[in-house]
Amino acid sequence: MTSPSVQEAPAASASGTPAALRRSLTAVELAALIFFTTCGGPYGLEPLVGAVGAAWSVVLVLVTPVLWSLPVALMVAELAAMMPAEGGYYIWVRDALGPFWAVQESWWTITSSLAIIASYPILFTGYLGYFLPDLVGPHAPDQALASLVRHAVEIGVILSVTYVNLRGSSAVGRSATGTAVFVIGAFALMVLYGIFVSGNTKPIGTVLSNDMASEHHGVLLLGLSLVVWNFSGWDNASTYAGEVESPRQTYPRALGIALVGLVISYLVPILVGVGVTTDPAIWSSDAGWPVIARQIGGRAFGGLIAVGGLVSMWSLLNAQMLYVSRVPFVMALDGWFPALFARISTRTSAPWAAILVLSVAAISMTFLSFEGLTVIYCLLYTAGLTLEFLALVLLRRKRPDALRPFRVPGGAVGLFLVCALPATVASGVIYATLQDWRAYVVPFEIMGLIAAIGIAIYALRLSHFHSTIASAALPGDSGPSALAGEGATHH
Repeated sequence: MTSPSVQEAPAASASGTPAALRRSLTAVELAALIFFTTCGGPYGLEPLVGAVGAAWSVVLVLVTPVLWSLPVALMVAELAAMMPAEGGYYIWVRDALGPFWAVQESWWTITSSLAIIASYPILFTGYLGYFLPDLVGPHAPDQALASLVRHAVEIGVILSVTYVNLRGSSAVGRSATGTAVFVIGAFALMVLYGIFVSGNTKPIGTVLSNDMASEHHGVLLLGLSLVVWNFSGWDNASTYAGEVESPRQTYPRALGIALVGLVISYLVPILVGVGVTTDPAIWSSDAGWPVIARQIGGRAFGGLIAVGGLVSMWSLLNAQMLYVSRVPFVMALDGWFPALFARISTRTSAPWAAILVLSVAAISMTFLSFEGLTVIYCLLYTAGLTLEFLALVLLRRKRPDALRPFRVPGGAVGLFLVCALPATVASGVIYATLQDWRAYVVPFEIMGLIAAIGIAIYALRLSHFHSTIASAALPGDSGPSALAGEGATHH
């Protein structure tokens, strides 16, 4: 990996975006990045069907976008169009709630994002086990060797994503567009074959009605915990707003495209898949879509969907690394992190120091269990999201006359529903997670340490933040990473 030519990012231009950043991400690339920040195809939904049954799975896939994804996407669309700044939700929370909560929001997001970043290489090796079951599979004869190979693969996956991210946001956006076409195309082939060619599918109405008649105890809480994991991340696409072409118009459009794509890519494959089997042993993380596809169209289809799983996990990791690396970059511009994190490549505008540090941290977290990582992610992400909705409400009051190219529709009632619906879902997820807290003592200890470090960062770096503000000569600004308009250019 070659060392990039570097420079320290200058303070924000008058438009609020650091002047060395390029606005190079198109609407299509942004939509693809949002797709891989929130979804990446139906991979990961298999345990939902195995746990709660076919009928409840379909219900949850239909209801969750309304109760969770759509409200979050609407919140992001309004704030990202109003304040299209590099750093996204850090800027929103800082301007609405002040620097203390902005630091906590960003620190929680960085750490929760590291948890989800570390989970994708683990899932990657799971799909690799379809092709190499005796080497990396869960039932490999030599488990010590299998564990060593799995960790080597996981590290290799993270390093490959690090390389692409060092080439800049445009390279990540182009790769996301190509891999999205591959993943969606693979499932489209499976669906079409299952509907029109395969003779293995049962009438979906009969399957769902029979399943609904059976009992599934604890369905709602368990189902919500699983499905929210697969429907989250909409706000994370805001952190690289300073690198998006015409962000005020692009964000609402790209969010809408990604939301429609998410619902279709989840719902249609599940409807076809449960027509083939509802066996919980197959609807699991150990078997999942490759086995289901093999039952639909033979080994070739199973192999195609397994390759799609590898591509999807890699692309999910790639998109996550893009958004999370921009948070310490902008915090460094405000003085909360060391100046090293504000350094960018003169060739690609990538915050190379932040990317490299986060890659090392992600590698260290791959040694945690997948279940422990999900607990850390869900609770920290929910806490951060709560601050973002508070920012939405407070900025309506603090800046009533600010330019809002997109606005959450419905007036006060619409604003209330957009905030209340996700809050209800989040409460259920937290309750479900805490019910089994004894099984996750280590993750809870890690979260306690994370909270303490966030407070310490604020206390120890507050003087740096004040000195950074004092040196910023931007009228009406509250820090050098201030609100971004659309006129920033590469200098």
